[in-house]
Amino acid sequence: MEASQKLIPGYANAKATRKYAESFLADGRAAEGHYSEFSRARMRLSSLGIGTFGGAATAEVDAAISAIVARGLTEGINVVDTSAHYRYGRSLAAVGAGVRTALEAGVPREAMFLISKGGFLTLRGGQPDDMDAWFQREIEAPGMGTKEDLAKGAHLLTPEYIHYQMELSRSLMGVETLDAFIIDQPEVHIHEIGKERTNWKLEPVFEMLERAVRDKKIRAYGISTFEGFREETDAAVFQSLTSIQGLAQRAAQTVTGDEFARDHFKLAMLPFNQVMLEGFTRFNTATGQGNVASPLQAAHQLEIYMMASHTMLKGHLAQQSVEVVEKELAGLANPAQRAMQFNRSTPGLGTSLVGMSTPEHLDDMLAVMREPMLDKKAYLGMFKKAEED
Repeated sequence: MEASQKLIPGYANAKATRKYAESFLADGRAAEGHYSEFSRARMRLSSLGIGTFGGAATAEVDAAISAIVARGLTEGINVVDTSAHYRYGRSLAAVGAGVRTALEAGVPREAMFLISKGGFLTLRGGQPDDMDAWFQREIEAPGMGTKEDLAKGAHLLTPEYIHYQMELSRSLMGVETLDAFIIDQPEVHIHEIGKERTNWKLEPVFEMLERAVRDKKIRAYGISTFEGFREETDAAVFQSLTSIQGLAQRAAQTVTGDEFARDHFKLAMLPFNQVMLEGFTRFNTATGQGNVASPLQAAHQLEIYMMASHTMLKGHLAQQSVEVVEKELAGLANPAQRAMQFNRSTPGLGTSLVGMSTPEHLDDMLAVMREPMLDKKAYLGMFKKAEED
């Protein structure tokens, strides 16, 4: 971000997001059900969101992502997801440019829900020739972590480094306040140091994020997992939403000194699509309400907004659909549209993220936005038919 460029004030709120949603629903540009309810905040967030992971680290892709973000925000998609490490940090600035274009087109900042993530190393400028020297200079010397803090040589879970990535996100995106900041795949540490020590590292990170909420740098936080939420309860890498929320509650109490303080752990992400169904089908989470729930059910009970990553299964589901989905959603134009419609119709799933760096791919998202959701009976019918086949 240029030094002369001021950070954009504001953050998503109920009034602006509801007005935004109503404007698209009123004239049929979005079908009923396209906007999900964000827990107690009463915000309306689009059932599909723009992801910014893919694409080469080039100016051409920067421009493409900016154009996608700007057009999406002006045409009914008000959730944008990025990360401090995506495309060596370039996606942050590309999103920021798209946000400014949408603002100029009349979309209020308060109608946008902007997310960034941290954890994986941000290698600005690309992979260094000497990784050890880079780490010593960029991470150890400023006191943001040590080699012992690294997992898989690529993930750092310290309050200092996550704070740096949060601040980098705000700066390059050009916003005063992020609507959410998410710790990306903390479970990679479980493979190396176990769950107890990973949670021990996660709690002070949550404390830092609680202070960031207090300072209006972010509005909420959460975690994104690849394996954690989807595994069986007895798997070493399984992460319970209930226990993670408990860490957040303790962090809030520590920061405020108030034993009744409410935490700001409000979002979670997991991979979900026609092939990776565990978020809906695997009952692995005790919620403390006398039952064992699926991750999506547990999120609803715990008032955590659940989002899906990997909607396209790394592009595979943009090329072909599972047979029962292809039959049930035959009226849609292509597998990509069927993948998005399947996800957004899943009970309990708030927003499904779709990574894209080709502007034409947004056309499919906007086409699905105009489709009515599958009703619950039709959705569950696909599972029954799959079992019968």
